[in-house]
Amino acid sequence: MNRRELFKSGSAAALVSVLPASLASQAVRAEISDAAPTSEVRDVRSLDKGWRFFEGDIPFPTPIGNAETYDSTKTGAAGGAANLNFDDTEWPTVQLPHDFVSFQPIEKSRNVAQGFRKRGIGWYRNLLRFEDSDRGKHIEIQLDGIATNATIWFNGTVVRHSFSGYTSSYIDVTAFATYGDTPNSLDIRVDAQSMEGWWYEGGGLYRHAWVVTRNPVHIITDGVYGFPVKTNSGWHIPVEVTLYNIDHTDAPVELISELKDGSGAVLKSARATATVPSLRHAVATFGLDYDAPNLWSVDQPNLYTIHTKVMQNGKLIDEHTYETGFRTTRWDADKGLFLNNQPIKVQGVCVHQDHAGVGVAVPDSLWAYRLKRLKELGVNAIRSAHNAPNKHVLKLADRMGFLIMDENRLFNPSPTYMEQLQWMVRRDRNHPCVYLWSVFNEEPMQGTPQGYEMVRRMREAVRELDTNRPVTAAINGGMFEPVNVTQAVDVVGFNYQQDKYDAFHKANPTIPLYSSEDTSAFMTRGEYVSDREGRHVIASYDDEAAPWGETHLAAWKAIDERPWIAGGFVWTGFDYHGEPTPLSWPANSSVFGIMDLCGFEKAAFYMHQSQWVKDRPVLWLIPHWNWKAGETVRVVACTNCEAVELFVNGKSAGKQPRTKYEMNTWYVPFAPGRIEAVGYTDGKAVSRTKVETTSDPVRLKVTPERETIQGDGIDVITFRIESQDAKGRYSQFSQDHCTFEITNGEIIGLGNGDSNASEAEKGNRRKLFNGLAQVIVRSTEGSTGQMSLTAKADGLKAAVATVKINAAKPWPYQTVSAPVQPIPVLAIAPATSTPPVEIPRNLDPLKIELWGRIYPGFINEGPSEDSYQLAVVDWTPYTRVQKQGGKLIFPKIKGKVQAFVDGKLIAEKTTEAESPFEAKLPPGMGERNLGLLFKVKAGETFGLAEKAWVATL
Repeated sequence: MNRRELFKSGSAAALVSVLPASLASQAVRAEISDAAPTSEVRDVRSLDKGWRFFEGDIPFPTPIGNAETYDSTKTGAAGGAANLNFDDTEWPTVQLPHDFVSFQPIEKSRNVAQGFRKRGIGWYRNLLRFEDSDRGKHIEIQLDGIATNATIWFNGTVVRHSFSGYTSSYIDVTAFATYGDTPNSLDIRVDAQSMEGWWYEGGGLYRHAWVVTRNPVHIITDGVYGFPVKTNSGWHIPVEVTLYNIDHTDAPVELISELKDGSGAVLKSARATATVPSLRHAVATFGLDYDAPNLWSVDQPNLYTIHTKVMQNGKLIDEHTYETGFRTTRWDADKGLFLNNQPIKVQGVCVHQDHAGVGVAVPDSLWAYRLKRLKELGVNAIRSAHNAPNKHVLKLADRMGFLIMDENRLFNPSPTYMEQLQWMVRRDRNHPCVYLWSVFNEEPMQGTPQGYEMVRRMREAVRELDTNRPVTAAINGGMFEPVNVTQAVDVVGFNYQQDKYDAFHKANPTIPLYSSEDTSAFMTRGEYVSDREGRHVIASYDDEAAPWGETHLAAWKAIDERPWIAGGFVWTGFDYHGEPTPLSWPANSSVFGIMDLCGFEKAAFYMHQSQWVKDRPVLWLIPHWNWKAGETVRVVACTNCEAVELFVNGKSAGKQPRTKYEMNTWYVPFAPGRIEAVGYTDGKAVSRTKVETTSDPVRLKVTPERETIQGDGIDVITFRIESQDAKGRYSQFSQDHCTFEITNGEIIGLGNGDSNASEAEKGNRRKLFNGLAQVIVRSTEGSTGQMSLTAKADGLKAAVATVKINAAKPWPYQTVSAPVQPIPVLAIAPATSTPPVEIPRNLDPLKIELWGRIYPGFINEGPSEDSYQLAVVDWTPYTRVQKQGGKLIFPKIKGKVQAFVDGKLIAEKTTEAESPFEAKLPPGMGERNLGLLFKVKAGETFGLAEKAWVATL
């Protein structure tokens, strides 16, 4: 029985298999949530701090001499900014997540699809310190996302090439790591000129980074797979645990998995044994049974915890915990999708991963804000378009109740890209929110035999790892060709094929169908008269859509009236940077969104809410009520009530039964005052709303999205800036320039939802757009008390809002170092019986090639007679050291030695024993000369027992 059949059958038998050592650990921390997880046996530390960043490329030096060329080809000898001995002392420091493209100005000469922002290349460098207690442990660096292509060096050696901005890099650096006082250099060149998509993709280390330290025998991260399966007799969780062993001997272990409820009580447990060979992987498979769980659904997202422990000789050596849920999905070609045997219509949106002010570097709590807005809208499903999402989004979706269509980026079954697809499945397959695996989006080969064969292989790669969810694809053509991709997927998704729903269903009555992407309608928030050429705005009545799409109302009608279409995904939930179709310069962001870039609702929000929300009355009126006297105004009510009546200045304009797919509309002459709507159900008034004529703005209002923020230096909060008239009503026509002042926090981004805005999204100034703006603030680490944001604008009364700061522990952070400069390899002159008269400088390269070397970290053999051994090097200290001076640090040096700088004695070590040695380096510009004069007894060893460096002051 293979792994797939074992999981499919729900067998509880224990199975152990050994995997080849060449299979790299697909590891990433499973729990990214409120804080980094703590464990006595597994240390997970954030690597979001300590980064030094350079915008632009740095050329690699071209070696000339024989010795230089020879040395440059060796492990640890990377050149340029990847070299250990590279000066980054004057680079600015940045904190992750970081999108360097979001800092760029908007320029007409740049790529329109990327929001007219320069992408380019950037470098990130960090120095990590590992303690002596970490020796012998498994150390892994995890980079959650780098946009776009990247090369990663660790201690001067290439350890990873990343070919996608949406997959993570998990790097075992155990073999390269140094410990104690010797720092480890982590250097990353990011090429954001390479594009994977036709939308704003940002650039840089835009997701979190981590250092995970585990015992020699451990569970690989992503190494526990256990998703509940419904059987005839109840529920079964087939658990698969993948282990790895870096120890020198095979390791017998015992595994214990426990199912826990929300209170932490153990409901069921199971055990298995395994032997993990040295430097190999092993997989143990066993199972947990549970009869009566509370099911996970979009309305009641009940979660359980699976806690797996690894025991060796009765001692806990590793553990892993993740949340999951019990739920079933069933697809019916005639009736659509069933969740837990209950029919559910997918009310979905496609979502790109950028936000106003921060680009793609979206903090976790800003994602929570975005998903909360979608929940208010009535969304029950999200399509990650068109890439694997931030893993925190999946954690939030599990907890908040969203279905996730998890999408692969590139359509390619070759090994590199298949690894990306399988990485996504491994990472995400325990999440109850994930209900579909999508292998591609809109590929030209979808209607060809080649495309069919490609999908067939990608589907099997998914099924090798997970059989609980169907494989799908977002298809926009070729579905009626004799051989096409619809024949290779489990569930068919259509992009913008509303006119083909009926024909395809008739021709393929056994294939489940849904809309993977639809609508592509245009709206500008707060605008109700289109002006594409002048002001570059589009009215919000839902009259205009892309040629390939439909309006919001028409697209949903086509889906909702057909029970065999399981639902759909609107393009898009939010506006996004780039792709400003159908507008032209200066428009630089899309206008497809149900909400704008800030998450402020457009009219489409109310339209969909009236169709999607079932548990409460919904009633909204559009447009505003500021028009010219006598002008006929189109008034639209968005409601889920059975009937709605419009009143204009207290007089009824007519009562209408609800029109679900078209909205209720009246054409009435404008007169200053107000319009009011009353919603009726069962003949009773159940909801009221009104819109009033407002006057010019006189003041600002600042509203935080919530009342508290965590003072951990990680949490962020959004503030809504609003203009108001003298009666405190939202005055939507204000375009005033605002400035902002923050206490106990840092402004990390600004926005206003204007697709034409070219202002910087950083700093403390932002113009209101139609009366609104947004300020995104990150807390200060270690802060308590209150955070306050003040908004000011000329001619308007200033406003201030305060938020309580809760005392909170920051994530545990990896210990990092300020820049240090490794002391380079020294040339060692032939031994002499007397000390040299002077320390030579500017040595002839040919002479150096004939001399020996003193390599930091290696001990040299001693001479046959008592003698002096001179080691010398010309080198240029880091810029800050040149200006301020520094310190020569030798953690362990063997032998009596004198240190000379520029021919002057600066320090002396008088003992022969291996011990630390330090010397103060005086300031001085340009190249310096370092000489180490060893006095060595016959037969005694000498040299630098560990790497040495120059530290900045």
